[in-house]
Amino acid sequence: MAGLRMRPWMEDRKWETRLAIGLALAVGILLGTLVLGNVRAALDKVPMAGKPLAVPSPVELSTTFSQIAQDVEPAVVNINTESIIRNPRRGRRFSVPGPLDDFFDQFENNQPQRSRSLGSGVILDEDGFILTNHHVIEGAERIQVRLAGETKEYEAELVGSDEDTDLAVIKIEAGKKLPFAKLGNSDAARVGDWVLAIGSPFGLNATVTAGIISYKGRRGQVMLDPLGQFKRYLQTDAAINRGNSGGPLVNMAGEVVGINTAIMSSRGVSAGVGFAMPSNTAVNVYNQILQHGRVIRGSIGIQFNSTDSENSAIMRVYGAEHGVMVQTVSPNGPAKKAGLHRGDIITHIGDTPILTGDDLINKVTATPVGQRIRIRYIRDSKKQEVYATVEDFRRVHAERYASASAPENVEASDQKFGLSLHELTSRELRRLDLEEENVGPFVQSVAPGSFADDIGIVRRDIILEINRTRVRTIQEFQEVQRELGPGSDVVLLVLRPFGPGDFNPLYLGGTLPK
Repeated sequence: MAGLRMRPWMEDRKWETRLAIGLALAVGILLGTLVLGNVRAALDKVPMAGKPLAVPSPVELSTTFSQIAQDVEPAVVNINTESIIRNPRRGRRFSVPGPLDDFFDQFENNQPQRSRSLGSGVILDEDGFILTNHHVIEGAERIQVRLAGETKEYEAELVGSDEDTDLAVIKIEAGKKLPFAKLGNSDAARVGDWVLAIGSPFGLNATVTAGIISYKGRRGQVMLDPLGQFKRYLQTDAAINRGNSGGPLVNMAGEVVGINTAIMSSRGVSAGVGFAMPSNTAVNVYNQILQHGRVIRGSIGIQFNSTDSENSAIMRVYGAEHGVMVQTVSPNGPAKKAGLHRGDIITHIGDTPILTGDDLINKVTATPVGQRIRIRYIRDSKKQEVYATVEDFRRVHAERYASASAPENVEASDQKFGLSLHELTSRELRRLDLEEENVGPFVQSVAPGSFADDIGIVRRDIILEINRTRVRTIQEFQEVQRELGPGSDVVLLVLRPFGPGDFNPLYLGGTLPK
């Protein structure tokens, strides 16, 4: 009976439970709807002022790179230069006689050896004119060029070179019209622009690397370059390595905006800091070489330190608001003839204000040789002016080009010993880290089969004595040489350099042929 009475009560409880659950669900749905509505309303009130961002398509950029490489690569060449090293065994750093000499002799036999180096270049004319670096072809006895996609090597002729900008022009006769690259305007290039470097690093032809322009107008002195006053580089992080020298740096329009020239790296490989000579500089050098065989620049014969001009304290003390302070004046140069002195501050060339050293260089070097210019300057806080006639830079600074401009230095020595000699300038002595007590005629070249060649003199030796007489200049060397006749015994004391500040003294002797 008890069980029968409990059943209706349990059914009533089930009904109440169902009702409670239903009410809870209804309330939850209602609250959710209200919250969602409020959120949507809040979102609808947010202003849409910004524009949506778009991620550049890597496919599009890749396509641009590949198209540029395809267009420019046919105009990029591999350059192989060759020089002859005579008496290689005599040139070995460790040449002290020993029991193993005969063992090495059977392999070396003192035969001349060929020294090869690799570089790159870019064709700028369908008739085969190629722009490259001066250091790629410097001292080469043979220059060979291999075109893109070919195995044949063409003999190249040196048209001219310019050490001051490290540029050179060579020419090949291919017997056909050649693809050539178009030079762009490097002044229009901007930091951050994409560029491609094309060349033959380590002899790997048609190598393409990508990067951006990292800096414009980087000075040559950054690399301790003594001739860096005419070098203002484009800096790039596109990988440039040995063998890339002379190859083009190309913008996204497929135009050459630079000639890859150097890297800054203690390891000798790319560290993300490379330098290219701007195309606008290259155009000027290229055109002058085609016209004159060399570059003709104007000079007034002064030297200066750019940092002096940037020092406001120096300017104030010397009474100038801006200008370039004269550090040295070349003897018999235009500035000397015009009466300029050390400490003068050049403020204007003509009516053009001179604010930096670059301003002065650009203005003077662009002035035709033989033309008079008005120089406004400050001396003792007083404004003054003079007129000077611009002269050829190479003539005014002849000591920097002694090897090319002073053939009288080598005439007598060529006749008897077969040597071409050069007197080292103070700048070159510093580069070699050579003490003044070790100054002497520098051997530029040795004629094959000559007396000097036979006794073992090699290029870059420095002559200190001839027959126990100390010689410091070419003139002193020639004075002793004139006293020697056929059959005379000759002993030379030379220094053989193996690196900056590292020299070995050697005594080399023989008898002049009768």
